[in-house]
Amino acid sequence: MLKAENITKKYGQLAVLKGVDIAVQKGEIVSIVGSSGAGKSTLLHILGTLDKADSGNIYINNQLVSALKGKDLAAFRNKHIGFVFQFHHLLPEFSAIENVSIPGWIAGRKKKEVQADAISLLKRLGLADRMEHKPQELSGGEQQRVAVARALINKPLIVFADEPTGNLDSKNAKELHELFVSLRDEFHQTFLIVTHNEELAAMSDRRLHMKDGQII
Repeated sequence: MLKAENITKKYGQLAVLKGVDIAVQKGEIVSIVGSSGAGKSTLLHILGTLDKADSGNIYINNQLVSALKGKDLAAFRNKHIGFVFQFHHLLPEFSAIENVSIPGWIAGRKKKEVQADAISLLKRLGLADRMEHKPQELSGGEQQRVAVARALINKPLIVFADEPTGNLDSKNAKELHELFVSLRDEFHQTFLIVTHNEELAAMSDRRLHMKDGQII
């Protein structure tokens, strides 16, 4: 589902990524662990097309996404990539169901179809009675589950998660870990997760360790 070859990235004189190779199979949960400053989040953002590598190739579902630019890249990202961040980035003026629906609307899908998918996802994530609530009316765990539903609304090829449990207490963090596993089992969803949480990493199919800009 994902293959990247020789990914490098420098900020000024600082080499953050030093020729990273990575491959993730469809339906696999892979965690990237390592100390702060190892290059984990930078790698995730580059693989997710949010940032550009200095060199290297990235393929998602055999498409060379590192060659896409502008509107083509934005359209590919919207339709085929899901994101879950440490900070959920929900829009405060919109309800849970509206927040989940936004990527579907951007993709130009029919409003009724998007709404039906959003309702189904929110029910599946235990938020059936919270759909009309705005983010400030939801707990931290509920907000993060809304963010997961938003990441899944366009049935992405892969979901990138950057410290998804970083702001959650241990109970909500454990529930989110179990949710990722059940989504993999139920929908054959692929996940690449950057995390400091050892429990989450242990629940993954594979754990990759990064140090000094390389996977070791």
